[in-house]
Amino acid sequence: MSETVDALIKENRKVGVLTVHLYRPFSAKHFLEALPQSAKTLSVLDRTKESGALGDPLYMDVRTVLAENGKNDIRVLGGRYGLGSKEFNPTMVKAVFDNADNAEAKNHFTVGINDDVTHSSLELGELFDAAPEGTISCMFYGLGSDGTVGANKNSIKIIGDHTDMYAQAYFAYDSKKSGGLTVSHLRFGKSPIRSTYSIDSASFIACHNPAYVTIYDMVSALKPGGAFLLNCPWTQEELDERLPASMKRALAKKKARLYIIDAINLAGQVGMGNRINTIMQAAFFKLANVIPYEEAEKYMKEYAKKSYARKGDAVVRSNWDAIDIAISGLKKVEVPAAWADTTSGAEPMHVDATENFYDVVRPILRQDGNNLPVSAFTPDGYVPTGTTMYEKRGIAVNVPEWQIENCIQCNQCSFVCPHAVIRPFLLPEGAEKPESFEMKKAIGKEYAGYDFRIQISPLDCTGCGNCAEVCPSKQKSLIMKPLDTQRDQEANWDFAADLSETVNLNHNKSTVRGSQFAKPLFEFSGACAGCGETPYVKLATQLFGDRMVIANATGCSSIYGGSSPTVPYTRNDKGHGPAWANSLFEDNAEFGYGMNLAFNQRRAKLADVVDKLVGIEWTVAPVKEAGLEWLQNMQDAEGSKAAAAKLLAACEEGLTEDCDCEACDLCKQILENADILVKKSVWIFGGDGWAYDIGYGGLDHVLAQNQDVNVLVLDTEVYSNTGGQSSKSTPTGAVAKFASAGKRTKKKDLGMMAMSYGYVYVAQVAMSANMSQLLKAMNEAEAYPGPSLIIAYSPCINHGINMSASQAQIRKAVASGYWNLYRYNPLNAEQGKNPMTVDSKDPTDSYQDFIKGETRYTSLLKTFPDAADQLFQDAEKEAAERLAQYKKLAAAE
Repeated sequence: MSETVDALIKENRKVGVLTVHLYRPFSAKHFLEALPQSAKTLSVLDRTKESGALGDPLYMDVRTVLAENGKNDIRVLGGRYGLGSKEFNPTMVKAVFDNADNAEAKNHFTVGINDDVTHSSLELGELFDAAPEGTISCMFYGLGSDGTVGANKNSIKIIGDHTDMYAQAYFAYDSKKSGGLTVSHLRFGKSPIRSTYSIDSASFIACHNPAYVTIYDMVSALKPGGAFLLNCPWTQEELDERLPASMKRALAKKKARLYIIDAINLAGQVGMGNRINTIMQAAFFKLANVIPYEEAEKYMKEYAKKSYARKGDAVVRSNWDAIDIAISGLKKVEVPAAWADTTSGAEPMHVDATENFYDVVRPILRQDGNNLPVSAFTPDGYVPTGTTMYEKRGIAVNVPEWQIENCIQCNQCSFVCPHAVIRPFLLPEGAEKPESFEMKKAIGKEYAGYDFRIQISPLDCTGCGNCAEVCPSKQKSLIMKPLDTQRDQEANWDFAADLSETVNLNHNKSTVRGSQFAKPLFEFSGACAGCGETPYVKLATQLFGDRMVIANATGCSSIYGGSSPTVPYTRNDKGHGPAWANSLFEDNAEFGYGMNLAFNQRRAKLADVVDKLVGIEWTVAPVKEAGLEWLQNMQDAEGSKAAAAKLLAACEEGLTEDCDCEACDLCKQILENADILVKKSVWIFGGDGWAYDIGYGGLDHVLAQNQDVNVLVLDTEVYSNTGGQSSKSTPTGAVAKFASAGKRTKKKDLGMMAMSYGYVYVAQVAMSANMSQLLKAMNEAEAYPGPSLIIAYSPCINHGINMSASQAQIRKAVASGYWNLYRYNPLNAEQGKNPMTVDSKDPTDSYQDFIKGETRYTSLLKTFPDAADQLFQDAEKEAAERLAQYKKLAAAE
């Protein structure tokens, strides 16, 4: 506000700003003392709406003070800003002053939104740049986990610490996990920086991911003559084809300085993988010229060592090598004059999507959501599901290519895929298909007469590579290839996705292979590449998704599960899919338990209705038979499905619309409650921070109620979503926030605590370590007529591992005895059997070698080497004691 006022005063505008610091009790005395005698119009800005009042709170107070002190000659206008957490920038401030200058000024206005319903919004006009002269503004479009944000934090520290300039940094993230959009805003200059808003006019803009050129408008904010740096593998000649026409026109008209660098290739040369941050940082310092490059290079290496020392000397050396090699790849491109009027260039990915996607979702995904009018949103807040399928982010560097001749059709690649982008498909032999849709004869008697294919959606893939790593073929059936070489597979994916989900076959969902022919009803989420959590969620939806109801604790699973504007939970061919809701961190178990209570009450009432219907003398025979069948099977998942279909058909057939007899009335009630005829599968999802810590009291209470609810704990052994804080699931010796010297207490054994009730089904599972055990546990837990608890080992980026090998890390965790597999089934006890089964073998690998493969442990060796040795020994001992206790339970008679 003050920054804009200063800029307007230089234009001879008679404006000012009066800031109210103490709101209530409102001080009339201090307000009047601060109010200039020359004031003629006051625009009072509120961020609080007081429904039902004649005006917003501050506006009402100001009007009261002026009226009670004889200053009725001052015109007072009320307005609301910052709605929906919108920016409040100089352009909006100027619009407020322009409105005040108008004799017919708008009162009770809004600024910063486009309210086309009540028409209260102010017109913003052209961009107004209020930054002090000489301020340099820079924007960096990065990919979450590529290191862009970390490098820019170091850059602004270097500028602030080693120049006499003022510096400011702000970082914006989307709701995706790693792999999402990040935008870094850096300002520096000789004058104090009072800008409290994101940069909207930049001297330098960098795009760190080439996929962004057809997704985001990154050039409109570039000042005339500004520099645009693009990380891409393209030659100067290829740019004309690869850049969209709108970007080329903007670059030419702004007379921009265009630079390209193939940072991915350079990073690969020095063993940095997709971590291009230091390379792009070096290119920035070379182009910005804010510090002599030789000095900047020295500072960059110093800060790289500070940032990565805990990850080991090899990581530090790789970053130094990246800085050394960076400038060699920087190339200046002369912007052709012909670009100023061009209409040709790359086009955004077209998808056959819904009207809602193109009108609402896509603008938000493209960072244009602030420009949407109020009328674009439904008053009831309804949003459609299954919309992640339209995103087509194309963020992977490499994606899998199927090697048809090597494939043994095990479907393990599909089983472990965190984003459901690789799936098996079947077609009858001889069925019509695209020429490029190559298939092979399906293995197995149940698939006789069918052809088989593994299909990948390259633009939905995050490129983690776990599918290729887990492939058991003698010669790998999946090979990671550059994304550009696989773009033609998108058409094959579209063809496959439109195929019937069942192909008229009964797949055995209790096998790894058979389970993967079921459509995942959770797909293309914004989870990290290689995420250890999402494969479990995906599998649950394949097994039970058409009748699932999910209560989700706040955490990673709520972010990738339901962040606006897209939804990864979707529907099958019949329109059935999971019903999902996110509750608070602390009460999610109770939330899910309440859902179950509601269904039980509704279904019990419906059972009374059906029972009454079949007892009426004149109820027709088909309705009676179907009603009795449903009553007998209402608590059985598959049985209730078949019986429900028969009962609905019989009621519709036997109902006479104009009849007011009791039987017809009861048939109507059954049809009105069709949504609860099939037994629901109620699930409660959450991480270890919820289950072991903040929500444990509620979880324990719910498990103790002996009701039919299923709990899935996605155990990352750390608070993953909030930055890696230690939880009660964090093992001894692991480094995390609030345990920087290594956690000194052992991991809580949640499973043993739940087993103590005797009537809770409990299982510990680990996806790729034993896929069959995981399937068995999930099916047993869901079928168990009481509370069930599944604790799933979920490697996380916070562990400091290569997430392209997260499934390999799971196998190592079990082989080393770090994580144990077991199932505790109370139904076995009812049959005179031991309820405890230990499914993992005795450790065959070194426990110490396993933990020393993760940064969360090795960093302790560097910072507290003496303590580390003892803590690691303690951790290994505790793990051995846990396994011994499980085996003792399993051996008990």
